[in-house]
Amino acid sequence: MRRFIDNSGLLVAGAAVALVWANAAHGSYERLAESLRFVVNDVAMVFFFALATKEVVEATAPGGALHSPRRASVPMLAAVGGMAGPALIYVAIALAGGMPELLRGWAIPCATDIAFSYLVARVVLGPKHPGIPFLLLLAIADDALGLVILAAFYPTGAVRPVEFVLLLAVAIGIAAWLRRGRTRNFWPYVAGAGLVSWVAFFRGGLHPALALVPIVPFLPHAKRDPGLFVEAPHAHDPLNAFEHWWKLPVQVILFFFGLVNAGVPVSGVGPGTWTVLVAIVAGKPIGIVLSTALCVAAGLHKPAGVTWRDMTVLGIIAGIGFTVALFFATAAFPPGELLDQTKMGALLSFGASLLAMAAARVLRVERSGRAG
Repeated sequence: MRRFIDNSGLLVAGAAVALVWANAAHGSYERLAESLRFVVNDVAMVFFFALATKEVVEATAPGGALHSPRRASVPMLAAVGGMAGPALIYVAIALAGGMPELLRGWAIPCATDIAFSYLVARVVLGPKHPGIPFLLLLAIADDALGLVILAAFYPTGAVRPVEFVLLLAVAIGIAAWLRRGRTRNFWPYVAGAGLVSWVAFFRGGLHPALALVPIVPFLPHAKRDPGLFVEAPHAHDPLNAFEHWWKLPVQVILFFFGLVNAGVPVSGVGPGTWTVLVAIVAGKPIGIVLSTALCVAAGLHKPAGVTWRDMTVLGIIAGIGFTVALFFATAAFPPGELLDQTKMGALLSFGASLLAMAAARVLRVERSGRAG
């Protein structure tokens, strides 16, 4: 059961319940979803994005996997290509199809779901394949860029920059004061600085789910990261203590996130669905492979032991948007036809896992080792 929970099975369960419920009794589902949407999307998801930020902080800290420019450059640039490719394809399809109303959702296919991509990569390529660390680095960079996009392009209301800056300055001041005072408990950072930051985002018109993003870097943490998504059970620094405490609750939060947001009627499938799906499934591998090729042409090196066939399969796997793509859809569109269509596209992006399996077989990519 714990393995099921750790592998984001609760998110899948929530999404499955939502899909069945929305198609069996749409009225009662919508009443429940509407009553929980603010609490789940704007409050509870704060901690999901906080854990994503924790990985970015540790990866970019001294000793982290993205601290060295030499190690970070290729996955960072591949992440940029892996976001630009889907966005450009999405915009091109929307314009060519005469669907300008879809343009606001350009960021939906940019997302990569770290947890599911990692799990699928282990199944398709094997747990010891040298491409998996590269995929994780790319996904972390993708998450970091996604947070910037969410804050910059998807305000939740009228933007009040002065109010946002003033309140956020207070929040950061509290966090800096706690760190300077060597506060070793993460709760003052969350309940004090985090609460003020949430008010800053909410009042400033930005998405409040990002409230802990500027606060998490202030939590004292170990100088050296034990590894990408490797839990350090014996680490007692506040940042690791925060992860240990919130890891299971966030999985429960993801269940409710899936329950509240994934309930799309089958009749909701439409042009937006296929636009998202084609953009993410085609754009991710094209963008990642092309940007990596440009890096190599510029004198940088792709990961040791990772062939171009491996890179193609990794790009397809990165096309699993799911959680973050679903969140972007809810941020991009109000309830209605366009939201239903694009949410279905985000959910169906999990089909990239089947495409990756087929591509690995056709390209003869070996599991748990180096392809020839």
